Amino acid sequence: MKKVGEVFWQFLILGCVSFGGPAAHIGYFQTTFVQKHKWLDESSYARLISLSQFLPGPGSSQIGFAIGLRHAGIFGGIAAFIGFTLPSFLLMYFIAISSTDFGSNSQLSGIVHGLKLLAVVVVADATYNMFQAFCKEKLSISIAVFTAFFLLCMPSLSIQVFTLIIAALVGAFYGAPVVTARNNRNRLKLFPLVLFITLLFCLPFVTGLPAPFNVFADFYQAGSLVFGGGHVVLPLLQQTIGDAISTDRFLLGYATAQAVPGPMFTLAAFLGAELSQPHQILGALMATVGIFLPGLLLVLSLQGVWETLASRPKIAGATWGINAAVVGLLFSALFDPIFTSAVSTPIDMALVMLGLFAMKTIRIPIIFMVLSFGVCGVLLQFYSG
Repeated sequence: MKKVGEVFWQFLILGCVSFGGPAAHIGYFQTTFVQKHKWLDESSYARLISLSQFLPGPGSSQIGFAIGLRHAGIFGGIAAFIGFTLPSFLLMYFIAISSTDFGSNSQLSGIVHGLKLLAVVVVADATYNMFQAFCKEKLSISIAVFTAFFLLCMPSLSIQVFTLIIAALVGAFYGAPVVTARNNRNRLKLFPLVLFITLLFCLPFVTGLPAPFNVFADFYQAGSLVFGGGHVVLPLLQQTIGDAISTDRFLLGYATAQAVPGPMFTLAAFLGAELSQPHQILGALMATVGIFLPGLLLVLSLQGVWETLASRPKIAGATWGINAAVVGLLFSALFDPIFTSAVSTPIDMALVMLGLFAMKTIRIPIIFMVLSFGVCGVLLQFYSG
């Protein structure tokens, strides 16, 4: 239980400060759990990233769940998920019940701005570290560069999926992965897979339940079918519940989800509360559990067998190519939306440079970085006002 508590605390801290979306979250996890705490090595982390690219649901939450699972078992996975999700869940629920927008509070907006600048620092550092770890050959460097090139020129989910597929094929046939023997006793866990399939196909036929339980069914379907992260879940949720909530409220929730730290899928908390009046807290919980549960069940079922498959040369090569492509994805995300949404003045850029110096050279702990950038954000807001 000590390990479970440690997992919860580490992910709770990250859940409070992880601005910038899935690419930024990958950077935060790499800095915290690979470099600092060494809960897993670079190759194990790379395999988790590649697994998350093939599964529906929120990729960064799946990676976090898998890290907790490796470190402290099933309760560690649950602790990681709760810790990372809780801050944004509470913020989204508060906005839903109070009809408040973050933009109306200048001090809060300043803190958010400062932490977005910190996200630039963390993602830049993680991108550099992952480039060093995953792009050591000319071919892997080429994969990363061309992935970033195409995503910057033609940013879309289809291009992202296309580049990942091409990178996997190139890696499978021409890559140079380091293949390590794995424990072949790792097997597919059938119960979570059967539960995932049963809920996916049976929930649509369950009718007449109270509103919060219908919300769970709708959001479970969305979480089972969406690939590509929080931005992609928006149109699917609009199709599912668009008639039950006004466009203005829907867009308020979507904008707020982009402004808060943690996984963007906690948009479900806002929408669940809106759809389940007067039982708003129950609706928020049901929607959040519903949208995250499919991806977590699949990670629980497939992580062990993926570790075994990754020891096979072709699969290892595909993973090698995907990881190089993920570095390119991080490069593109570092510019848009992370850099473009945070850095707008020379002072912003100066703070980013200072933050990189503090993180790489002085190695200031992340909690002090968070406090410092939050204070700087408030001061900048006051100065500009």
